[in-house]
Amino acid sequence: MVTYTSEQNGPLEFETALDPEESRAYDFDFTNDLASGETISSTTITADSGITVSGDTLDGTSKIVQVTLTGGTAGVDYHVACKVTTSAPQTIKRTGIVKCRTM
Repeated sequence: MVTYTSEQNGPLEFETALDPEESRAYDFDFTNDLASGETISSTTITADSGITVSGDTLDGTSKIVQVTLTGGTAGVDYHVACKVTTSAPQTIKRTGIVKCRTM
């Protein structure tokens, strides 16, 4: 599992690459963006063409979104965006870059 912490500016480049034959989970952690008692109520995940979002779930705290990605083309970097709506309500969007590499 790879975690994106939202306190960084701009798109984060995930350190762990995705092999085109793998399915791997990447976390978007919104803990530092949410007030005490505030939780994520809905998520929207988008990704560049060529990589597949095969699922997304909230962790038990409802502050971290786990996105499962599959496929891709080796040598290509993909942008994956995670937009959440919270109980406040506020809308927060974070983008990560996933490198697709043959391992």
